[in-house]
Amino acid sequence: MATYSSAGVDVKKVKGIHAAINETIFSCAADYVIPLKGHYAGLFRVGRKTLAIHCDGVGTKVLVADALGKYDTVGIDCVAMNANDIICVGAKPLVFVDSIALAKEDGELVCGIISGLLEGCRQAGCSLVGGETAIMPDIIKGGKKPFDLSGTVVGVVEGKPISGESMRAGDLVVGLASSGIHSNGYTLARRLLDIRRWGREMLVPTRIYVKPVLRMLRSCKIRGLAHITGGAFSKLMRIGERAGAGFLLDSMPKTSGVMAELEKRVNDDYEFYRTFNAGIGMCVVCPKAEVGRAIRIAQEHGIRAGVIGKVIGEQDVILEKGGKKISLL
Repeated sequence: MATYSSAGVDVKKVKGIHAAINETIFSCAADYVIPLKGHYAGLFRVGRKTLAIHCDGVGTKVLVADALGKYDTVGIDCVAMNANDIICVGAKPLVFVDSIALAKEDGELVCGIISGLLEGCRQAGCSLVGGETAIMPDIIKGGKKPFDLSGTVVGVVEGKPISGESMRAGDLVVGLASSGIHSNGYTLARRLLDIRRWGREMLVPTRIYVKPVLRMLRSCKIRGLAHITGGAFSKLMRIGERAGAGFLLDSMPKTSGVMAELEKRVNDDYEFYRTFNAGIGMCVVCPKAEVGRAIRIAQEHGIRAGVIGKVIGEQDVILEKGGKKISLL
């Protein structure tokens, strides 16, 4: 069995660090900060507006881009990892800034990255308004054209932020299909997959869910949203904790392509569903009466969607598969 921790990433320790950070930063926050601890974005007020801000990167997926010499899609990933997170609080992305760290000056590399950032912003409905390029040869090393990429997005919340606190036992979880591995779990995926065979599929950009989700928020009663990234389905507790609830995932779809290969190589349900998105990139929680409308909206945006589970009273994320129930926490 291959594990994320043996590859170098211990999710439980990371969650412990996050908890300690949240206690520290909110103990001294200004009065215009909305203390929504441990959610997908930070919230603050400017006049009568509630704004959301989040920063994220592409992670070791950049090593796949470098290995293939293809740099024009990871910018889409960078925007996606940020924009998909802030829509989880109900925010519409407005502006984006990037940070590119390089081993040396390389205009061709930077132009490739920027083209992806612009395409990602187009898909997310926001504008790229600036950024930073840093040359750090003593830190950024390895590969053909070593680089790191991250960014920050700011958005506006129109109405009340979506926190998950209104979820109730019996609400259903609609899973929106991913485009592939997205941008998490690559520290393990790179050890499991032959890049010569799977490289192109590994590099498929993260799907951006902004337009369908914002439409769902306007048209449906949505009680919670969870972007499935690092920690995979354990991420659901970011919204579950606020409702004192948990989740039973009893209808997960059959994996295919690169995801099926990862599932086979990991060979452990707990490890797989706690590391990779298993074909589901975004979870939408809503009452049963709203499910049909939410699924139709996703499908009208070219995204497969279906019910993958439900909200339960117990604070846990339980995978039910093959007659077994497995806690993913």
